[in-house]
Amino acid sequence: MVILTSQEIARYRSELADDAHALEALDMIENCEGDMEDAAISLALHAGQEPNTSDRWLDGFAKRCRVAICQSNFRSQLENGNVKEMVQYLIEQKICPRILAAPVVIYVVKTGVDDFCNPLSYQLQ
Repeated sequence: MVILTSQEIARYRSELADDAHALEALDMIENCEGDMEDAAISLALHAGQEPNTSDRWLDGFAKRCRVAICQSNFRSQLENGNVKEMVQYLIEQKICPRILAAPVVIYVVKTGVDDFCNPLSYQLQ
């Protein structure tokens, strides 16, 4: 289970202050007591997705965005905890629903960019 603290939520609110959908997602995460999985499932339903209620739905959904997220030009920013540009990129490229972009990127940062991107590195070699 991935949990965001109130301090982390506040930091992401500050970074993503100009994105109403990201702020809505952060509100949902806060309403779910920081539980990213619960919030993501609720947001996905709101976006017309049909998530199952498994414990790892967000992880599976994030993996669909792995190729975009693990691009080298974004990776160093993510490793430093900066999510804004990647959230915007996922939205602009229509890689995932706007309401889920911030939770997906924050999930990757929170669980570890290297661990998330390593399987893709093995496939490219």
